[in-house]
Amino acid sequence: MLRVLVVLLLILAVPAAAQSRRPSHCIAIADAAPGLEYLQKAAWTDPLPDEYTVRLHYITHASFLIQTAGGLNAVTDYTGFLGATTLVPDVVTMNHAHGSHWTQNPDPNIPHVLPGWGPFGEGIEHHLDLGEMLVRNVSTDIRSAYGGVEENGNSIFVFEVGGLCIGHLGHLHHVPNDQQFAALGRLDVVIAPVDGGMTMPLPEMISVLQRLKSSVVIPSHWFSAYALGNFLTGMENDFEIELLDRSDYEVSLRTLPSRPTVVVLMPSYLTEAD
Repeated sequence: MLRVLVVLLLILAVPAAAQSRRPSHCIAIADAAPGLEYLQKAAWTDPLPDEYTVRLHYITHASFLIQTAGGLNAVTDYTGFLGATTLVPDVVTMNHAHGSHWTQNPDPNIPHVLPGWGPFGEGIEHHLDLGEMLVRNVSTDIRSAYGGVEENGNSIFVFEVGGLCIGHLGHLHHVPNDQQFAALGRLDVVIAPVDGGMTMPLPEMISVLQRLKSSVVIPSHWFSAYALGNFLTGMENDFEIELLDRSDYEVSLRTLPSRPTVVVLMPSYLTEAD
């Protein structure tokens, strides 16, 4: 734990339903486990090396930019601000647990704006096929005001691209049930909120990640080196820990790590100079 916290402090000092489901290769080969090694250093403005590589850029809080070699750009938990950039994403997803995960006024030039909620208690279904990328969701419950529960009030979004299945757990408030786990299928990369309180207690979140058995776990929604360190300590027996001093990460099926790995990225707003 001490080693993890020391390294984190050094890094932070650097600026910086089953039977009726639609087709999905994540579900179809949910038991697959490709592996080897990974990692390349690149900025979000650089071209990707090949059609099978995907880049993730940690923007802030729970927002990530997901980029394809063909030029598609998706942003998770879109709040309306990406940084000093003119980028207009092709698709954005939002969750409405609180205001740092959505906006009432998304840029009207964005072709596809996907909220993670529908009418109260009914949820919503997305299955957006953009050719190079498929975006779908699995509805989950959220805590509502005054201690209540809004059934199907938020979503886990899954991005199928380059043969990879990338899941963003959003503002997850409970351990998914068996049907929800089955609907997610295999997630090669999972982005998980690890604050330990506003979303889920750390032991429950860690149990979710252990069940998913993703090759790469990227922590998000952490508010201090201490909170992040607690999460990493809870994961280090079952996962390798890779602490990076950058916000961009490139991955493909053939470069996934041979052992499940937590990859820690440092959030950074987008700038055209990157």
